[in-house]
Amino acid sequence: MELHSFSPNPGSKHRNKRLGCGESSGHGKTAGKGNKGQKARSGSGTRVGFEGGQMPLHRRLPKRGFNNFDFRDVFCVFNVGELDDLFDAGATIDEAALRGQGLVNGRCDKVKVLGIGEVTKAFHLVVDNASASAREKIEKAGGTVTAPPAKVVEAKPTA
Repeated sequence: MELHSFSPNPGSKHRNKRLGCGESSGHGKTAGKGNKGQKARSGSGTRVGFEGGQMPLHRRLPKRGFNNFDFRDVFCVFNVGELDDLFDAGATIDEAALRGQGLVNGRCDKVKVLGIGEVTKAFHLVVDNASASAREKIEKAGGTVTAPPAKVVEAKPTA
């Protein structure tokens, strides 16, 4: 099999419609756009949900309830099995150390460790949350899991 022996699947390639190329082409005169109106003009089309100036459905329906999306805590998670290869025994592991090794990336409010994998070294882990199995495995290996000191959020002065 060589490059010159490849060909597209039957029916997958066809020639483009030649619009506006005379009446005998089958797509002449109005080029398949009908007669006049908004859709016949160049740059035509309306945005999604547009109802011709009528109040759109998404604005006619009542708004109810509460959504916590804007106020949620974003967690960065990693597994205990990843710690053995990256850190030495007795190391203190916090968010900065995890970011340095690439275990935690992007924006997150809290860091959580999950219990997949095995731990053979004693670590001092400083994270916001830990699953019960992760905490058990780390403590069984002689390590500790503690929470970081509370972050102080300063109020912005109003002027």
